[in-house]
Amino acid sequence: MLTEGLVVVLATMVAVLCWRARRDGPALARAALAPAAAAVAYLVSEAVKAGWQVERPCRALGEVATVVSCPAVGDWSFPSNHATVVGALAVGILWSTRRLGAAAVALALLAAASRVFVGAHYPHDVLAGLLLGAAVALPLPLLARAVTPLAQRVGSRS
Repeated sequence: MLTEGLVVVLATMVAVLCWRARRDGPALARAALAPAAAAVAYLVSEAVKAGWQVERPCRALGEVATVVSCPAVGDWSFPSNHATVVGALAVGILWSTRRLGAAAVALALLAAASRVFVGAHYPHDVLAGLLLGAAVALPLPLLARAVTPLAQRVGSRS
């Protein structure tokens, strides 16, 4: 599916950034924190889903045709986990490099839109997910400064 492919593309972009920055402590710290932000954002998203429990459009709207099969009952709609993860990755990439970051943001928006297109989410689900992922990734530059000494030690060994 398109969304999963775009998640893989964004994760690959992060891996390339980490590889290119392997001898540059501050750059390595910024790039390496992007997947950590995505993981934290995902966990926060799951907690929100458990508390909010919004039914997916494919069930709530009755017999509407969707591109993908409707997820199991109890797999809630709000916020979109996919949008949360790509939002965090895109902001993490943007903190590392503006040029690739702009492409990452465009890919994240496409991934989020694809979740609405296939019938898995409402537009507000993906918007909330993108904002949640971005919010979790916003403090990455501050965290990167804190872990730069460690990144420099790791980078000096490669």
